[in-house]
Amino acid sequence: MQTANKTVRSRVPALVLGTLMGATALTALSPMLAAPAFAASAMPQGGYVDLVEKVAPAVVYIEVTKKADPAEYYGQNMPQGFPLDQFMQRFGMPMPMPGTPDGNGPEMHGVGTGFIISADGQIVTNAHVVDGADKVSVTLADGRKVEGKVVGADAATDIALVKVEDGDALPTVAFGDSTGLKVGQDVVAIGNPFGLGNSVTAGIVSALGRDINSGPFDNYIQTDAAINKGNSGGPLFNAQGEVVGINTAIFSPSGGSVGIGFAVPSETAAKVVADLAGDGTVERGWLGVQIQPVSEDIAAALGLVKAEGVLITDVTDDTPAAKAGLTRGDIVLSVNGTAVKEPRDLTRMIATDAPGTEVKLGLLRAGKPLDTSVTLGTRPEQPA
Repeated sequence: MQTANKTVRSRVPALVLGTLMGATALTALSPMLAAPAFAASAMPQGGYVDLVEKVAPAVVYIEVTKKADPAEYYGQNMPQGFPLDQFMQRFGMPMPMPGTPDGNGPEMHGVGTGFIISADGQIVTNAHVVDGADKVSVTLADGRKVEGKVVGADAATDIALVKVEDGDALPTVAFGDSTGLKVGQDVVAIGNPFGLGNSVTAGIVSALGRDINSGPFDNYIQTDAAINKGNSGGPLFNAQGEVVGINTAIFSPSGGSVGIGFAVPSETAAKVVADLAGDGTVERGWLGVQIQPVSEDIAAALGLVKAEGVLITDVTDDTPAAKAGLTRGDIVLSVNGTAVKEPRDLTRMIATDAPGTEVKLGLLRAGKPLDTSVTLGTRPEQPA
């Protein structure tokens, strides 16, 4: 679990990329499946009243508790950019944390959002919402509170699956097809901003395929629907009431919405959730190659008409790529018919398929087109 102001350095100066988890204080602490593709549609007459009535019962409020970590405790009370790690290394911990003599007593509370995808209580949220949680409490739309258990979490995509046992058939929502989204299309976000309770905002898809430099699988939906701290893990709906994204991060100089929010596409989320539901872990496909972009200079050197695809610069021995005959200098143009434009495209396409899956690669080898099939291996454990 992270504090309210988990930040990531971005390539956009003077802006902060913040995850949307909120935090509240305790006493002495002051911390802080898929549906068919669809076309863009205009806002229905009368607004989104019917849509919200249909989907809101499946949106839940998540509270998590964990023991306060000293670095988190002091860090969230320091000015942004304060070099806390260097300060602690040089001077040591300034003082014990309040609560107990050994400084290990305070608890940290965090809040987020989730949505129910099965009547027996499977709930999707962000991994950073439940990271390190000792206790997970889920408040249903009707006000009932039930204990939640983290089934599994995938930090690389920031997706987690939580299970509750309520005894009743719970209201659900379903994943839609994010691959059919269009820039300018209406979307609705529901979440728990600042711990206030479920709130509804509407906007449009303002961009697709955003790389915000947060990990190897970045492919975010960008929206101007207002999302804030506490919206983490909340659903982004299309006009049909299908979940097309999971609200995860914002660009903001203040920590509040400035109209630039990011959601994990349902195309990615649905696969991760299905994997987590199996055994609580995610296994990813793997080729065993090193790659780089095809620049204009490389394209000219290889005699290509234009720079396209991804260049294989090395093939590791005894890997799926080696067994399939891939070689250094091959250019990958497509995976299963979908164009590969840059390295992160290839990384994401391969990693979102399960080990053992056979994929068809469209290649250029010595300037000539070639199709080949590769049976994927299991991606080794490595940082996201």
